[in-house]
Amino acid sequence: MDGFAIRAARVFDGERVHDDLPVVVRDGRIDAVGGPVPAGLPVTGSPGTLLPGLFDMHTHLCGDGGPGALDRLAGYSADELDQVIERALRTQLAAGVTTVRDLGDRRYATLRWRGRPGVPTILAAGPPITSVGGHCWNMGGEAGGPDALRAAVAERAERGVDVVKVMASGGGMTPGSDILACQFTLAELRLIVEEAHAAGLPVTAHAHGTPAVEQAVAARVDGIEHCSCFTPDGIRMSDELAATIAGQDVTVCPTLGAIGEMTPPPALRDFLVRTGSTIRDRIGQVARLAGAGVRIVSGADSGISPAKPHGMVASSVEWLVDGGVATAAALASATSVAADVAGLGGHKGRIRPGFDADLLLVDGDPLTDITALARPVRVWLAGVSQRL
Repeated sequence: MDGFAIRAARVFDGERVHDDLPVVVRDGRIDAVGGPVPAGLPVTGSPGTLLPGLFDMHTHLCGDGGPGALDRLAGYSADELDQVIERALRTQLAAGVTTVRDLGDRRYATLRWRGRPGVPTILAAGPPITSVGGHCWNMGGEAGGPDALRAAVAERAERGVDVVKVMASGGGMTPGSDILACQFTLAELRLIVEEAHAAGLPVTAHAHGTPAVEQAVAARVDGIEHCSCFTPDGIRMSDELAATIAGQDVTVCPTLGAIGEMTPPPALRDFLVRTGSTIRDRIGQVARLAGAGVRIVSGADSGISPAKPHGMVASSVEWLVDGGVATAAALASATSVAADVAGLGGHKGRIRPGFDADLLLVDGDPLTDITALARPVRVWLAGVSQRL
């Protein structure tokens, strides 16, 4: 008889936890959940926890995770980009990540990896739209003025991106970029959103400074990346702003998490010291967003530096829990909620009959020890067990 069953001690189905819930897989999909296992079907038993495969909702597959990873992109050949992307995808998969959302590449390189067997599902933005000389300009997405912005959105639609990424503020990884400054006017940002929506594409905005976050909300973006709410006096977010983000149904991907010691570039380090901003402040601010009802998804900003390697989204989830977000909600931010935001909620991100058999088995129980999420034992991609 074709197929197999998984019988783990616990199952987190993307929304809630169950004890001893057998999951039957056939032809790359989940065939049945619960009930008796059909006679003669091979069974994988485990004292650990079974979850849907994880989503990393903010990755840069063209980044190799080394020092200056993004600075080197402009010098890569197409073959070199492919080599970096393939290593990134293999690393993500080994960590239990079965779907990635790439929010900034070079030459639309990640788009040609979509649909390949044996690697995570990819949603891709192509090069982010940025101001001339602005944050991540070296990815090739510079545009200035209404005509150029319309053309930039049209090009992405023609190439078939899944989401439009725009740099609403400066960033810490680009020399000369101002984290606190808005890179576009409100009219320009609204134009990008209107053009993208007319093409059937969602827009997510990189925004660190509070003015850029407010501008992104006013422009009616669908998502905000980072949403740091930096000001000259540190991280400042009013209750009214958090409530507006929630009320407009804007998704926030806070890009929490790090591996080892974070060593920001000198300009970013000086900014953090000057403004008195700390990691604890950021974690607390994200917890406030979640408490205000803002929809949170987990993405690591993976690939940009040694502290942000590929395959570290478990750390993003762990930091949410550390900030006081309920564990089940934190896990959903990388499974069911992420799938819904990515437009894949009808067949990924949950353990349900008919859904894709993208599954993760971990050592331990992340509901009681969130660090277990970073201990993958086995990963299935469309029902096929992967080599870790």
